[in-house]
Amino acid sequence: MSSKPSDPVIEALTLREVFALLWSGKWLVLATAFGVTLLTIFWALSLPNIYRSEALLSPNQQEQTGGLSDFASRYGGLASLAGFSVNDLANNDVAIGLETLKSRRFISSFIAKHDILVQLMAAKDWNAETRVLEIDANVYNADTETWTRSVSPPLTVTPSDLEAHRAFLEILDVDEKGSDGLVRISVEHVSPDIASQWVAWLIEDLNAVIRLKDIAEAERAISYLESQIQETSVAELRNVFFSLIEQQTQTVMLAKISEEYFLRTIDPPVAPDYKDRPGRTVIVILGGLLGGTLGIAIVLLIAVFRRAT
Repeated sequence: MSSKPSDPVIEALTLREVFALLWSGKWLVLATAFGVTLLTIFWALSLPNIYRSEALLSPNQQEQTGGLSDFASRYGGLASLAGFSVNDLANNDVAIGLETLKSRRFISSFIAKHDILVQLMAAKDWNAETRVLEIDANVYNADTETWTRSVSPPLTVTPSDLEAHRAFLEILDVDEKGSDGLVRISVEHVSPDIASQWVAWLIEDLNAVIRLKDIAEAERAISYLESQIQETSVAELRNVFFSLIEQQTQTVMLAKISEEYFLRTIDPPVAPDYKDRPGRTVIVILGGLLGGTLGIAIVLLIAVFRRAT
């Protein structure tokens, strides 16, 4: 019984044949690898340096709410009889504060207050010698102070608060997951000076927002507690309310005298000397490997095509 002739298209190449094909096509492989590597070099050199500035901070939350937590555990049930929750006062939570930092309202207010929309959305490069930021003329005309970028709806020529918020979150990193309980806030930018300045402003503005919020809430709580004292004749409840007024008064006092009310700076942000990215050497190496792989694939595909014809 005669064997069926094999299809030359699907006939497997032996390892010896593969090496022979690659050796015969070595110049094509090398040329492809060189070409892709060269393109990768030009691309890597066109990428601007990105600098990362970071601050190490310690939350003051325990110092501010420790007394209220004690009262919540001791008198929470009793105070609730009067329709008042002690836990509502102990709301200066670190997680909520840091989410405030990333919120659209805070970031939009931050960008408008410090007038940094152009630096955020139109930064192109940074001159290390003059320490001057280069603005992309295709995005923003610095001479006429007008936006010139070309965008498609629903985006607008002038970046909206929502778009600016998304762009800012891409360069902002807030790390609160460390086992040491510390908070790390960092910003990336083409300018190391701007990166460090924005981190400092973020810390300052967040402390101010949380401080003002807690002062307002504590003052409202004091007014409420004073009204409750007038309405109840239960001596033990009155004592609880007087103690809570004392705690809220301390909160107001601490907030008014402490600029670093929410986050205390341990290691302040500085303008970094070295870029954080891109890793141009790694990019070029990966480009060379990709080019070599592409060259090998081309040689093998040509061989398969020739065997099929």
